[in-house]
Amino acid sequence: MGARLVSLALLIAAWYAGSQLAGARLLPDPQAVALAIVDEARSGMLAFNLGATLARVAAAFILAMALGSVIGLIMGRWRIADRLGDPWLIVLLNLPALVIIVLAYVWAGLTETAAIAAVALNKLPIATVTVREGARSLDHALDDMAQVFRMGAWTRMRHVILPQLAPYLAAAARSGLSLVWKIVLIVELLGRPNGVGFEIGVAFQLFDVTRILAYALAFIAVMLAIETFLVQPFERHVARWRPRPT
Repeated sequence: MGARLVSLALLIAAWYAGSQLAGARLLPDPQAVALAIVDEARSGMLAFNLGATLARVAAAFILAMALGSVIGLIMGRWRIADRLGDPWLIVLLNLPALVIIVLAYVWAGLTETAAIAAVALNKLPIATVTVREGARSLDHALDDMAQVFRMGAWTRMRHVILPQLAPYLAAAARSGLSLVWKIVLIVELLGRPNGVGFEIGVAFQLFDVTRILAYALAFIAVMLAIETFLVQPFERHVARWRPRPT
């Protein structure tokens, strides 16, 4: 904890020194940015825009994880499904996010549905590939045991498959969430009337660096809080049965 505080203090000191060298117009000092955050918070716009962004993140993340987990499990368990789906995965993994976003807006209009679908489609192949690798590594002896004991489909999924897939699901969630954060801002910048990305776009047009940094730092703070208090504990929980390195 002490090392983190020292690192943060050094960062703020470097930021302040840089603002003195570059000038307030190019790099506002920490105090100016903090005051901008307070002003946006008092007006209610900060909470409103962060809420809009988080809602899109949650919707796209849940959609992509649900579809990616199902598709990845099917591709990992059945070779014919893997052969049929692999070319599509390769295309989606290499297709630029900007292309998917622009096409979604062109085909479906500047709507909330198009925005969430574009973000989810960018995250989908990563979740699918990760879960597919987990499905490929499932213990076949446990499958045989489930058949011997005549477990139902739901019982087998809950007690045999999901516990083995849990670390892969956690990895897919963590890597996918980091991608969703970035893609959502681009989606908002290009075609939404609110959200952190939209506000950053407006500030860019006005060359308001203070406001850009204010929204960026507020967004980063929320992201770090979710990573620290939700993602990391979940990852430790699902991997608790694994032996820790000495």
